[in-house]
Amino acid sequence: MATISKPDVWLRGPIDAIAPLLQPVAHALLQTQEDVHAIMEGFSDAWLWEKPAGRASAGFHLQHIRGVIDRLFTYARGQSLTETQMQELKQEGQPYPGHDSVTLLLHALDAQIQTALDQLCNTPENQLTEIRYVGRAKLSSTVAGLLFHAAEHSQRHTGQLLVTVSVLKEKHAAIA
Repeated sequence: MATISKPDVWLRGPIDAIAPLLQPVAHALLQTQEDVHAIMEGFSDAWLWEKPAGRASAGFHLQHIRGVIDRLFTYARGQSLTETQMQELKQEGQPYPGHDSVTLLLHALDAQIQTALDQLCNTPENQLTEIRYVGRAKLSSTVAGLLFHAAEHSQRHTGQLLVTVSVLKEKHAAIA
């Protein structure tokens, strides 16, 4: 029997309680979530930290997608990063407690995306052009710029994750 696939998230209509101008951000984050779960299906914890051709590991991409959403949404709220966020940034690409298996990394991503969606629900459109500052250098952006970049960057790393996981699945299937 053929599997019926759903259209991409952006073609399924608006997400309840999220302002119209923030719908693309919500759609991209939800698409990231669906795609990452599909990509990671059947992927072994033993392969998480392998770096095919010296490139970033699947574990790195999973940590980074979650982390970039967390960090950029923090800046969008007008806040600085916490010590915990800084420590997690330094640890991206290596296993650490709570972020060391496919299941735990997917749970962390799901929780972060839900937190981001909750923030989007509470972000008024008239705030989107407000200036926000990024990093120690206090580089200038806007609320909209930060939220959009979080969504775009998560999609970029989802594509990189797809390639990494595909290569590793094929490599390990050939070995088996």
